[in-house]
Amino acid sequence: MSLRPGPRNRITDVAGILVGNAEDPRARTGTTVIYPVARCAAAADIRGGAPGTLNIHTLDPTSLSNEVDAVVLSGGSMYGHDAAGAVVAALGASGRGIQFGGAVVPVVPGAILFDLANGGDKSWGETPPYAALGRAALAAVGEDFALGNAGAGLGARAGALKGGLGSASCVTADGLTIGALVAVNSFGSVVMPGTDRFWAWPLEMGAEFGGLGPPPPGWQSEAEMPLPPGAALNPMANTTLAAVAVDAALDKAAAQRLAIMAQDGLARAIRPIHTPFDGDSVFVLATGKVPLTGPAMLARLGHLAADTLARAVARGVHAAESLGDRPGWREKFGR
Repeated sequence: MSLRPGPRNRITDVAGILVGNAEDPRARTGTTVIYPVARCAAAADIRGGAPGTLNIHTLDPTSLSNEVDAVVLSGGSMYGHDAAGAVVAALGASGRGIQFGGAVVPVVPGAILFDLANGGDKSWGETPPYAALGRAALAAVGEDFALGNAGAGLGARAGALKGGLGSASCVTADGLTIGALVAVNSFGSVVMPGTDRFWAWPLEMGAEFGGLGPPPPGWQSEAEMPLPPGAALNPMANTTLAAVAVDAALDKAAAQRLAIMAQDGLARAIRPIHTPFDGDSVFVLATGKVPLTGPAMLARLGHLAADTLARAVARGVHAAESLGDRPGWREKFGR
């Protein structure tokens, strides 16, 4: 087999990438930190119509530098940006970041999703939990981490189902490693209407999200996608956040192109996607272990990144458990 999952089937199969989660079950929210052991090149691509991002312009190919110290994905809408601020403070205190004279400035981009209407207790007044969650997620970084109702995926919803945190990886025959992580909080559906089959089923490796295969014989899609519950009343309550890591050496422009191509993974796994109600954002981290030989290799990486991200989406929802008014995939379909 020319492609296979890495040993963990997580983004941390890319050597030098660590992930940490932290959750507040009472508030039904959480934070995920992606931490490169060594500062590395990064990029971002934003496609949703309602994004909530932080420090994205630092990653632009026209900016001075695009190396990062961490990427923070968080629930909490705008409150969630406190998580990134806490990660900046903790990394700066440890001496991690860019040196400016006598100062140390960590570069930490981030993005937030909306989970404020999921039934959790949000009566935090002037002390939202996200700074504490950011510190806890950073302290928890490692190669192994939970999927489903974990980190930024704890309070997430995916259409009519419970959303969650997903991750996947693939290793090529010649040794390239690509990993993806995603907090699925989508307006669109991850399953084919009227079935329990994931849109991403053709890309599944083994039985990583149920091994159910194609839809039943004679299945036909609906002309219009059904709206998730409450969509008409609360249409902005979405956003899918993702990070892709590769062990290739990418300059700023190449990392940006990879982020653009990786966005197609969301389109392969969620329909509709990139709506006016979502803030869909994809980050790329490139650790630089393998030289980039040219545009053909970059195209190959982008293709693999999109497929790996699509698998991560399905894995996140497959692993999620019921919470509030959103049933988990397994409860919904009796699996």
